[in-house]
Amino acid sequence: MRATRAVQKILANYEGETPGVKANLCRMLMHGKLGGTGKMIILPVDQGFEHGPARSFAPNPAGYDPHYHYQLAIDAGLNAFAAPLGLLEAGADTYAGQIPTILKVNSANSLIPSDAPKDQAVTASVDDALRIGAGAIGFTIYPGSSAGNAMFEEIAEMRREAAAKGIATVIWSYPRGEALDKDGETAVDIAAYAAQIAALLGAHVIKIKLSTDHLSLAEARKVYEAENIDIKTQAARVRNCMDAAFAGRRIVVFSGGAKKGADSVYDDARAIRDGGGNGSIIGRNSFQRERADALAMLSKLVEIYKGKA
Repeated sequence: MRATRAVQKILANYEGETPGVKANLCRMLMHGKLGGTGKMIILPVDQGFEHGPARSFAPNPAGYDPHYHYQLAIDAGLNAFAAPLGLLEAGADTYAGQIPTILKVNSANSLIPSDAPKDQAVTASVDDALRIGAGAIGFTIYPGSSAGNAMFEEIAEMRREAAAKGIATVIWSYPRGEALDKDGETAVDIAAYAAQIAALLGAHVIKIKLSTDHLSLAEARKVYEAENIDIKTQAARVRNCMDAAFAGRRIVVFSGGAKKGADSVYDDARAIRDGGGNGSIIGRNSFQRERADALAMLSKLVEIYKGKA
């Protein structure tokens, strides 16, 4: 399949990358209903690790079955499907080659004591990604945690190995930890900082949360106010985060968060689109809905990212 001009333009931003990495990025960008547009919707299903099975799948019990998520991503025409090793292995043969996959190689869980530093355990490897046919690894970092520097070192090494073997790297950059209060975790200056850190670590795709208009860091606040940086709307805040991702030279997708009303999901997508973001990585807001409702919602999101809704 020939890459469209929009995809070629994105790939040109990844100077110095191996052909294998670019090929895997191209496969994701060219796959599904948004293939060729430069926009992406990814289904992530790592919540069973993060939150536990009942909190993740009881709202739609079909989701206990790994095959359900593969089939949902395929039938919805999504760009890629991301999950931890065991879940991807459980459908890797059946769905081989039918959708690009991202192996989530580190994970946290809700059984860790609440006063422990925010951290994730490495639970899979680059060789696991190669073995099951995944085109990318996914890794979470927690800027703001006392464990953050160790996480940066882990992904720097794993990213180096992955690139050498032609595997792309997706970094979930989630501000969290002792340095931040709840408002700080979603503040726009912190979200932009998180995007910048992921880009500097060599992420090919960056996953961050949508931000609020709160400014957390006193020194950053001075600059935002002195330079009149617009953060009034969600689209403006998306644009600010894209600026932090090398002036939009890196693919940035925004997480959907906890399940909410469909209209809120659509409004978020319009803000991401209008702010120049590359798309959504949307888990609970899709797989916790009944299959028909999820497919209808994902279809509407495709139309939004195509500028038709």
